[in-house]
Amino acid sequence: MTLAIRPHRAGWLQRIQVPLQVVLYIGFFIVAQQLVDWLHLPLPANIVGMLLLLALIMLRILPLNWVKAGSRWLLAEMLLFFIPAVVAVVNYSQLLRVDGWRIMIVITISTLLVLTATALVVDRVYRFEIWLAERKKERRGE
Repeated sequence: MTLAIRPHRAGWLQRIQVPLQVVLYIGFFIVAQQLVDWLHLPLPANIVGMLLLLALIMLRILPLNWVKAGSRWLLAEMLLFFIPAVVAVVNYSQLLRVDGWRIMIVITISTLLVLTATALVVDRVYRFEIWLAERKKERRGE
């Protein structure tokens, strides 16, 4: 409802918001790559960068609205990032004919494991938020 009432912000800041946020993500990746190289971490730089970004958001050093539009754009355009995978499938058609069923089993099982783990985490976080809300309500009632 508030989105319908709020006036539409148009201007140069609105137009450069997404590119600036994508540049910010690239900066996080570069910093993370340097950290991985410097500290000899056994993690990929993109994971370290995401953890760094998450830490800055959770510590409220980096406001969420500074990265929200860029992340929405990247998620909306995610299909473009899978085009190389589709090309690889076409190039290795013989492999798929021979071992395709094994690959599909691995993909199915890993997808089910990820979905199950995600569901469990979401359920735990939801229960924790309910517990926090009840605790807060009890403290206000005292």
